[in-house]
Amino acid sequence: MRLKLIVCQVLTREVNQVIPGSPHSVDTEILPMGLHDLGVTMGSQLQPRIDAADECGYDAILLGYALCGRGTEGLRAGKTQIVIPRAHDCIGLLMGSRLSYKTYFDSHPGVYFRSPGWVEFQTPGQALEPAYPSAQDKIGERRSLEELVAQYGEENGNYLFEQFRAFRQNYTGLTYISTGVESEENFRTLARAEAEKCGWNFDVVQGSLTLMERLVSGDWDEADFLVVPPGATVLATMNESIMVAL
Repeated sequence: MRLKLIVCQVLTREVNQVIPGSPHSVDTEILPMGLHDLGVTMGSQLQPRIDAADECGYDAILLGYALCGRGTEGLRAGKTQIVIPRAHDCIGLLMGSRLSYKTYFDSHPGVYFRSPGWVEFQTPGQALEPAYPSAQDKIGERRSLEELVAQYGEENGNYLFEQFRAFRQNYTGLTYISTGVESEENFRTLARAEAEKCGWNFDVVQGSLTLMERLVSGDWDEADFLVVPPGATVLATMNESIMVAL
């Protein structure tokens, strides 16, 4: 098959590791990680990429995203089927399944997560040779008040800054998800330093590239992947399926 993968920058190193093992031809488009901060409006950035790929004769368009705060809800397939892993966010993708994520989360409430990509592309001044210039084009939680006000205006900038600051105060621990990629030890060291700076407990959990391997290999069973047929739209659910296609 000829596949198009549209993926979040957070997963750059993991994707580069699994694609060589795919039996298919996979064209990759990596989008800035800051899109996740757009929440439900994230789809406005993803849909044009999907529509453009739809004109290129691919057998499927793969999304290296999850439900992502309902950011992928409303995405629609044109002539080409879309495939999305069934997970609430990228933590489930990095842990290999939504069940693995839930099991860990249930026993570790109040935990903030980091991964190689989160460390590399989100930490100002400490990223280890970002692979893409867009790594500096952040919308997210670590931008200063001045940066947010400059981009979004005084009222919206102040609101975003307070929201980002408030949610971090609810955490007591930081867990680093080890995915076995290059420079792993450096990323883990930076994550530990962040935990110490915030006064949080630090833990390391073994991640898994299983979902991403299956995504690029065409192993899309219904339990772990949503296949959106041509003409259908992604709809979030309130049950274990996470999302459906209608």
